[in-house]
Amino acid sequence: MDFTVVDLARLQFAATALYHFLFVPLTLGLSFLMAIMESVYVMTGREVWRRMTLFWGTLFGINFAMGVATGIVMEFQFGMNWSYYSHYVGDVFGAPLAIEGLMAFFLEATFIGLFFFGWDRLSRAGHLAVTWLVAIGANFSALWILIANGWMQNPVGSVFNPDTMRMEVTDFMAVIFNPVAQAKFVHTVSAGYTTGAMFIMAISAWFMLRGRHLDLAKRSMVVAASFGLASALSVVVLGDESGYVATEHQKMKIAAMEAMWETEPAPAGLTLFALPGVDGNRYEVKIPWLLGLITTRSLDTEVPGIRPLVDHARERIRTGMAASASLDAIRLNPQDQQARQAFAITWHDLGYALLLKRYRDDIQNATPEEIDRAAMDTIPDVATLFWSFRIMVALGLYMIVFFATAFVLGSLHRLGNNRTLLKIALFSLPVPWIAIESGWIVAEYGRQPWAIEGVLPTFYAASGLTLVDLSISLAFFLLLYTVLLIVMVFLMLKTIKAGPGNYAMLDDEKGQPHVPSSVAA
Repeated sequence: MDFTVVDLARLQFAATALYHFLFVPLTLGLSFLMAIMESVYVMTGREVWRRMTLFWGTLFGINFAMGVATGIVMEFQFGMNWSYYSHYVGDVFGAPLAIEGLMAFFLEATFIGLFFFGWDRLSRAGHLAVTWLVAIGANFSALWILIANGWMQNPVGSVFNPDTMRMEVTDFMAVIFNPVAQAKFVHTVSAGYTTGAMFIMAISAWFMLRGRHLDLAKRSMVVAASFGLASALSVVVLGDESGYVATEHQKMKIAAMEAMWETEPAPAGLTLFALPGVDGNRYEVKIPWLLGLITTRSLDTEVPGIRPLVDHARERIRTGMAASASLDAIRLNPQDQQARQAFAITWHDLGYALLLKRYRDDIQNATPEEIDRAAMDTIPDVATLFWSFRIMVALGLYMIVFFATAFVLGSLHRLGNNRTLLKIALFSLPVPWIAIESGWIVAEYGRQPWAIEGVLPTFYAASGLTLVDLSISLAFFLLLYTVLLIVMVFLMLKTIKAGPGNYAMLDDEKGQPHVPSSVAA
């Protein structure tokens, strides 16, 4: 196996996923905020709320189009760069991915078309229903993607078939209601809601600092502050649930996030700061008991450290070698019932034996040194996870404080008069994206060395492409995505600078006619 090729395949998928995930959270957040604003318009009949819905809806549409464009390319990579992955787990992974595609390209696209072109063709209530269906459809689309991703983190409801040499679904409901998938879904969509709220806060703050469209900006900020505070608090609560679930199913990820090399007496302390190293940490600052309380919700349950988990992986590799031997016997004689019985007991550890493929093809003859090396490979990059997790948490706490302050000032009708907060809001625009991308690194990089946790090593899932093939496609995708990002930013800025004036006959509730700024100038 050429690991340069594998690394390039990983880099390409990581880059495209990071690009794609710039658009997804904003789609989730803006969709619900649009629905809230139009609900107020339908209930009050005030034109300013219609203009707000249309203005933010236009920005939503630009972002949605870019998200679809980047998402299509990313999904094609499963067959292009990860063909053995697609063969090995396609029966399980393909179903939720296909359902997501149907929802994104048929359900969402249909209702988005009605949203933009149905204002004069539908009743107010009918159009409001369409807007809510856009928001619900966007979230259902995210649900199916996260069900697929959650299965990669915790492969439930499936079994390896020795006759087809593939993972196959045995319980689709278990795949859908996978606790990891459900925890990831609610945590991810809450982060998306926070992103949408921060986006509206920042753009509205820009309008208010420039003295433009004050009626729209003030109302938008009040809605975004309230929605953002609820969402930011939800992110923390639901993130705690994600940590609890990960402690049950991805113990190595939790240990690496905390740079916890040895198992501590229960309840374990939470590391605020450290300099992680392969031989331990330096300059640790800990909060006693907190990690144990968060991850186990008890005072007497241990959180295993990295080194004991490596020892456990070593045992699973040896069991997996027995599973591999039974599988070889079945392939030679499909009627060998004794081999089938032995495989049924040990197949869960077959993926650990595949880690040895990095060092030799005949894994049955692996040496103790090779087994030790394969067991050490189960440790992800500790420093990357440690700091990515802390960046995510720190920015999440910052957003709670920011939205709480904005909510209080909005309740006191002083939000528009506080220029300091308006400037902070403007410069806080990238904060949720940095937090989300950091969280994505924790979730996906923390799963390494697995493409499917405990089932399929990442290096074993890659296609047999050449270094030249991957270099060309990587350069092409980076160029394409960068161009798309530049186009999106250009369209966003153009729409924001034009403002919401063109979306209604009236400029405010007093019935003053709107005069575009270019004409007035």
